Amino acid sequence: MRFIHMADIHLGAVPDKGKPWSAKRAEEIETTFYRLLQEAGHQGVDLALIAGDIFHRPPTKRELKELNYRLEAMAPTQVVMMAGNHDYIGENSNYRGFTWAENVHFFRQERMDAVYIEPLDTWVYGLSYEHREIKAPLYDRVRPLDRPGFHILLAHGGDEKHIPIQKNALMAAGFDYVALGHIHKPEIISDKMAYAGALEPIDRLDMGARGYIYGEITNRGTRIQFCPASCREYREMILESDTDMTSGEMEQWLQQQIHIEGDKHLYNVVLKGYRDTDIVYRLDRLAQIGNVVSIRDETLPWFDFERLYNENSENLIGMFIKKVYQMPMDEHRREQILSYGLQAMYYGKGGMNS
Repeated sequence: MRFIHMADIHLGAVPDKGKPWSAKRAEEIETTFYRLLQEAGHQGVDLALIAGDIFHRPPTKRELKELNYRLEAMAPTQVVMMAGNHDYIGENSNYRGFTWAENVHFFRQERMDAVYIEPLDTWVYGLSYEHREIKAPLYDRVRPLDRPGFHILLAHGGDEKHIPIQKNALMAAGFDYVALGHIHKPEIISDKMAYAGALEPIDRLDMGARGYIYGEITNRGTRIQFCPASCREYREMILESDTDMTSGEMEQWLQQQIHIEGDKHLYNVVLKGYRDTDIVYRLDRLAQIGNVVSIRDETLPWFDFERLYNENSENLIGMFIKKVYQMPMDEHRREQILSYGLQAMYYGKGGMNS
């Protein structure tokens, strides 16, 4: 039996609001999801598992009808899915009473249930969120029924506010596969248990490849693999400054590195290293280059500490340097304190341009 395991689709999310690419990102989330459904149907995948947070917030009727149309088009592929903490089934949720296609199985309540899919001789267990938060460990005691066939658990959670999960205990519960959602970073815990991660990255902390899990269950066991699928990634880019680099050179270097790494990706930029005390990097200008989501300047103004101490051993500057060297700390922390302290002494509290 071949299956795909997805989670945390977040249809309707608009990542990086206010950025030039945010509207396109919202479209990409939908496009990637519906493309994957179509491909799975065409390739004859037997089962599609969606482990919660299909929508970024409770869905409208129109959105449910569109989703149902896409899922019905996958037939005879069977679909099993649940609501997570973002699209939870509240009192007035449009999930309530919605009629799904024959190949779609949706867990409607916040209690453990099981669906038997006869053509696949497969049991799928799960529940849906009816509240934004569930602090009870609802998966701790769940066990597969003592019946023939394959047994899969669909689960959404893993932190203290969203169904805490004891991974080792759940792995030992006896399921052929546990399809997890809620944590956006993909993680293969074993061949029988994995977080699919978000299908598309939803915010700047979702760094690295995103996609889904492809798996096969046979009488010999379960095999799975992670498959990247997202249109683009959030990536961290670290740029090491040196004392000869001007602000203009840093801007040019950032442009070059983004071109090398890939113009389509989204970057959290961190500036490190040392800079001339007269140089201030223009973060507002750097933030306008390519798809820069965030930028942080961790560079240190460069001083020759030994020379400064020798020249100022009898005054406040020398006393400050001596005192810092006497304090127990690692070398990087010492350099930070010395650099920022000396900058304040030489240029005032407002920095080098004050």
